[in-house]
Amino acid sequence: MESISKECTPLKQEYDACFTKWYSEKFLQGEKTNDCAELFKQYQTCLKKALKEKGLTKMIADARPAIGSVYKDDLLDADEDKAQQQRESNKP
Repeated sequence: MESISKECTPLKQEYDACFTKWYSEKFLQGEKTNDCAELFKQYQTCLKKALKEKGLTKMIADARPAIGSVYKDDLLDADEDKAQQQRESNKP
């Protein structure tokens, strides 16, 4: 399956493969150490960049309280987007 951004698809595929292997070979056997954590961080960074570029960060942050979830990174990104919009609107 493709990622939301073509640039993130290779990382997604690599993470998916790593997670599937870890889950089936280690987690289900009782090992809790996540071998894919660093790969997930890389993929997450790519996703955050893609969501921001697509203008979806604020929409996601606004939707989270409606489902009872507040993810602080999204809120920080939305605040950053809002501040950037204000700076741009104040340019002569």
